[in-house]
Amino acid sequence: MHTKKEYIAVFDSGVGGISVLRELVKRMPNEKYLYFGDSANAPYGSRSTQEVRGLTMAAADMLLQRNVKALVVACNTATAVAINDLRAAYPDVIIIGIEPALKMAADRFPRGTIGVMATSVTLREEKFHQQIERFPGARVEVIPANGLVPMVEKGLLEGPEVDAYLQDALGKYVGKLDALVLGCTHFPFVAEAVQKVMGEKTLILDGGEGTARETERRLAEAGLCNDGPGSVQIENSAGDARLMTLAAELLER
Repeated sequence: MHTKKEYIAVFDSGVGGISVLRELVKRMPNEKYLYFGDSANAPYGSRSTQEVRGLTMAAADMLLQRNVKALVVACNTATAVAINDLRAAYPDVIIIGIEPALKMAADRFPRGTIGVMATSVTLREEKFHQQIERFPGARVEVIPANGLVPMVEKGLLEGPEVDAYLQDALGKYVGKLDALVLGCTHFPFVAEAVQKVMGEKTLILDGGEGTARETERRLAEAGLCNDGPGSVQIENSAGDARLMTLAAELLER
């Protein structure tokens, strides 16, 4: 007898992917979600490509043994490094990655100046450079910001430390960007602080909503949508109660 696969698994290197989970729940409240944050190995953004690939494959292997109908890689770094390997390893599973919202920004400002703030791994991967080449009219500034990830993992979403870091990373771009793309799933949680530094004239974008939309489309296409009741189960490799509380708070924000 075939058991009906139930869960949408959502994976990130820590609590950042909760920003994507939030969009998924908003869009598809009747689904059952299994969220796994690998905070024990975070941040991925300063690791080698090989390490990120290994950690991502291990997390996917673990999750896909658990009655999962779709896997959402809610981590820009893991998507940039391992999405093709994941799809090759699991050709029968719906696997959705997240990408920086560069298309959204370039559609809005085809000849504009667009900043992409992400981890250094995301910014150095071939996948990201292929994305940039699709929008030859836009000028893209790459802004590495690895240091924001540990702040969000600690629950630091605003205040002097965050402001000082952002001022340092973004100061020279103030008044010069039409849009700033948040290219790491941890970053939407500090979007207000980012907007404060950049000023109202810069549009702040992230890829969470587009990823949720694509997940819904793929599930509908495969006839795998659930009609409820929905639920969310959160797990974290660090086994730290504080992180579990933080993840729940971020989901409710």
